[in-house]
Amino acid sequence: MSVRIKAVSKQLPKYYKNTEDIIPFIDTWLTGKEDRFIKKVKKIFEGAGVDRRYSIMEPSEVFTATSFEDKNDIYTREVIELGEKVLTKALEKAQWKPEQLDYIITVSCTGIMIPSLDAYLINMLKLRQDIVRLPVTEMGCAAGISGMIYAKNFLASNPGKRAAVIAVESPTATFQLDDFSMPNVVSAAIFGDGAACVLLSSDDRDEGPEIIDDQMYHFYNNEHMMGFKLTNSGLKMILDIEVPETIASHFPDIIHPFLAKNNMNIEDIDHLIFHPGGKKIVQTVEDLFSGMGKNIDNTKEVLKQYGNMSSATVLYVLEKCMEQNPEKGSTGVMLSFGPGFSAQRILLKW
Repeated sequence: MSVRIKAVSKQLPKYYKNTEDIIPFIDTWLTGKEDRFIKKVKKIFEGAGVDRRYSIMEPSEVFTATSFEDKNDIYTREVIELGEKVLTKALEKAQWKPEQLDYIITVSCTGIMIPSLDAYLINMLKLRQDIVRLPVTEMGCAAGISGMIYAKNFLASNPGKRAAVIAVESPTATFQLDDFSMPNVVSAAIFGDGAACVLLSSDDRDEGPEIIDDQMYHFYNNEHMMGFKLTNSGLKMILDIEVPETIASHFPDIIHPFLAKNNMNIEDIDHLIFHPGGKKIVQTVEDLFSGMGKNIDNTKEVLKQYGNMSSATVLYVLEKCMEQNPEKGSTGVMLSFGPGFSAQRILLKW
């Protein structure tokens, strides 16, 4: 059963700051700290490869001492609004009616809400009462592709059906004001907020790139590499400095067997749709492909324009790729990494 991507849309929060405009907030945040440390933090922000970051709250709110409850209340309110907007935008792009959806997957790891986002979207858009729901919460940056894999598996078993995967993230809601560790600083420098929606179909009438194959890859004994620790002040970032090196050491096992399984090699791939986890990860991936005539320009551009928006980010790269109207017969690989540690892959053909 053929499963195709019908449409991808993005939605950005209303607040944003360019990197140079964030520096005064950093000065205030780091008041009383050693000059050497302040210079180091500013250098991290200025060298992160991110020109602009969007946020669900005013920057002054991000750098204000509030409770976990207060930040999570903002997260819940804004996630619902962003989710409705991005799903509506995607449905309009695909020329689908809300009641034509059979399956809805929502992904987010940067806040806590029960009922989950999909329950609100069903009511707000009057989706069918028998729609199948799947909220995904703990897969971090990898969840955008994970959601697509779950949708593909559902659609492959159910001809003539349609699915929506909605990723809404707010890493700024997890910023820890009293945490001056490098994981908190680095995450603040590279992350931003955003939402994305991808629509998939097993209906023969729907056109778009076909999902040829998908696969998950699990790194043994690397649970400590990335994630969140739930504390009294909120979700505290866990980010190991060795993440880029760990990815690089596993990269051949992640890419080559997956392509070989489909009688392909990296030279056969026209479009690299990679999650921009951060500048170092992007550089690592780029170095691995630099001698093969491949580029990850779309990945770098998304990081520059929006930062890392966790699960939603790779869908921004996918949208940018699809807007460039790839030639019929061309191929693409989607790849993202997340807590666990894991890598998720999708092989596409136009």
